[in-house]
Amino acid sequence: MTVVLSTRIGPGFDTTPTFESMRFPAGEAHIKVANDNAGKGELTEVARLYGAGGDDLFTLAMWADAAFRRGARRVLQMPYLPGARADHLDFVPFGAGVYADFINSLRVDQVIVFDPHSSIMPGLLRNATVIEPARLVRHHIVGRADRDAAQRYDGIIAPDKGAVSRAASIAEATHLPLYTASKHRDPDTGKLSGFTCEPLPEHGDFLVVDDICDGGGTFVGLAEATGLPRERLGLYVSHGVFSGRAGYLGQHYGEVWTTDSFAPAPPPNVLAHVISLASTLNGAIQ
Repeated sequence: MTVVLSTRIGPGFDTTPTFESMRFPAGEAHIKVANDNAGKGELTEVARLYGAGGDDLFTLAMWADAAFRRGARRVLQMPYLPGARADHLDFVPFGAGVYADFINSLRVDQVIVFDPHSSIMPGLLRNATVIEPARLVRHHIVGRADRDAAQRYDGIIAPDKGAVSRAASIAEATHLPLYTASKHRDPDTGKLSGFTCEPLPEHGDFLVVDDICDGGGTFVGLAEATGLPRERLGLYVSHGVFSGRAGYLGQHYGEVWTTDSFAPAPPPNVLAHVISLASTLNGAIQ
């Protein structure tokens, strides 16, 4: 189960959730009251979804209805937005719109998302709060206190044009120069080719940043295009799906970073540092 339910009473969080998820033998998702918090003050029920499992979405729907019927304020933490990559109106189906309609149907008071693929899907959501990744990268990776001068990164690389805005904000937050790369994707087959990267300094280490790593092909191709050894490259992705060729990332990057937005831990063949988003997401509750 990748849905976490908790209860907020006043300024803090109750460690014991009001609701407990369950599933009937026939397969239907359900929510039952595990602890009655009636009379303890104004409640804010918080649900956090990791990943994009369809069954978990129905659990969220049951949670939202149960919390509504108990008069609680409802906050949905959905750091990885399912369908956010299907954000072009000419897509059939228009996945971002389908998922946004479902999320809006929950009628929650706040939806907290982390580093969405673009502004399209958050713009379709009601009561959305967007958390950008720049501060997280600066705190946990580039600006870590345990890094000496020889270990710090000397530049940020955007792997393609779609990542330039995100990489630019991280470069600005970390006071590092920005470098850009490009690739070609066959629209019919999805095959990647034509990786290029603008000239990089002869010395220094560089951090590639993007929102999602799925099969890993983009990042493997980019690493090869730079011609740099793995010791001079690092990779940060906000959402680590890590399918396909992602197990080869360690051959091209000295370190790989992600968050627990998609899964609590990466697959065993991907050696990645995982940053917990719990405090960041809780800090965004209004």
